[in-house]
Amino acid sequence: MSMQEGYIEVPGGRVWYSRVGEGEKTPLIVLHGGPGNTHDPLQSTLHVLGNDRPVIFYDQLGSGNSDRPTDLSLWKTGRFVEELACVRQALDLNAVHILGHSWGTMLAAAYLVDAKPDGVQSIIFSSPCLSAERWKQDADRLIEQLPVDVQQTIATHEEQGTTDSQEYQDAMKEYYKRHVCRLEPMPTVMTESRPKANKEVYMTMWGPSEFCPTGNLKTFDYTPKLYQINIPSLFVCGRHDEATPESTGYYQSLVPNAELHVFENSSHVGYLEETEEYVQVIRSFLQKADTK
Repeated sequence: MSMQEGYIEVPGGRVWYSRVGEGEKTPLIVLHGGPGNTHDPLQSTLHVLGNDRPVIFYDQLGSGNSDRPTDLSLWKTGRFVEELACVRQALDLNAVHILGHSWGTMLAAAYLVDAKPDGVQSIIFSSPCLSAERWKQDADRLIEQLPVDVQQTIATHEEQGTTDSQEYQDAMKEYYKRHVCRLEPMPTVMTESRPKANKEVYMTMWGPSEFCPTGNLKTFDYTPKLYQINIPSLFVCGRHDEATPESTGYYQSLVPNAELHVFENSSHVGYLEETEEYVQVIRSFLQKADTK
């Protein structure tokens, strides 16, 4: 399978991209999560779609193989929307499918609604967060299912502002093992990509943990605008996902004619937890969307 790599100038620096596969079908561009994570875990699964079409992965500015500027004013949704537009333009992606995962769904929604781009043939919201407040409400409910001592540790350190303590980090892992990645041991691609992530981007935009939004995304809510998305849309999540099936189904209900699929044995990284089914569902949706 062919592969091309390079850098693209975007507002604030250069981002690294990888283009996998070829073929006549409409390319797919993949928006990784975080904010501040990397493309690696998603590419480890979705590169196989390159048998059908070009698949473009890129590390958003600040993380992975991209430039890592230290200007905190760069870490805003609007700049990431501009960045995506630059990547499309540089790679001549006139017609494109988009798959966003986690924070990547926030970026995708903002891009579609605010930039109103031409040529986007379909959108896949994978483990979506489209309302930070709703995400927090779901997280609070999921935390209530943890052991009482873990709940108390989380509450105490969030109240005291000591979320960088080892105690809090250990409590966080209990939540992550249930709702972020249920595989043990954790896949190598996740442990190896972690040092390439950028905690400063994550802290600035989101917060100290998945369940504690304190950054500039804490007021993010595109639910009133989702009706504006009028292209083929697919929502997917895991049965045990922090992006809960209830909330994912709610978002799906707001997008005209959108589809929903829940992976029964997955949490937040269904593409690693149920790889074969994930690829099959995505491939099938894209093939349908190609013909519309």
